[in-house]
Amino acid sequence: MKVNELVAQWQSNASEVRTDETYEIRLPLYDAAKIAALCDLFPGLTRERILTDLLAAALDELTSSFSYQPGDEIAAYDEEGDPMYADAGLTPRFQALAKAYAEQLKKQHADG
Repeated sequence: MKVNELVAQWQSNASEVRTDETYEIRLPLYDAAKIAALCDLFPGLTRERILTDLLAAALDELTSSFSYQPGDEIAAYDEEGDPMYADAGLTPRFQALAKAYAEQLKKQHADG
């Protein structure tokens, strides 16, 4: 999700499964004021939901900014028959770590 898609999502008030894990943060004063203003603009949303969605959007944008670094492994061939090399940059490593942590959190949630 991109940051510019948040308002549309908030207006539709969509929801998804949340982890039991909690995170405590201390915001700079003006950032806290902006969160309070968003709570006023979208009274159906909690402060936690706004912070969660903003963080998710920022993480999506951050990971999409990871640059592609061609590795040695050929992942596919393009329509010209030229090799396309697998990404050896941060993206595949991040995705593997995120998947492993997601499985761990799902297991903790199921074990209850």
